Amino acid sequence: MAVVNQIKRLREQGNIKQKDVADALGVSRQTMTAIETGKYNPSLELTLKIAKYFKKPVEKIFSLEE
Repeated sequence: MAVVNQIKRLREQGNIKQKDVADALGVSRQTMTAIETGKYNPSLELTLKIAKYFKKPVEKIFSLEE
């Protein structure tokens, strides 16, 4: 199973730059790239920060794909 996320879609819908999200979350832009592309799964703490940033439940941002 793989974890997939909607971060890029949400970011683009809000016309938000990747660097702006990274800065708000206290991570590098490279980390955001890795999360968006599925190369890195964020920690629980970072996952909750992402959900809070986008004002969405975790389940609306992250899901499991078989």
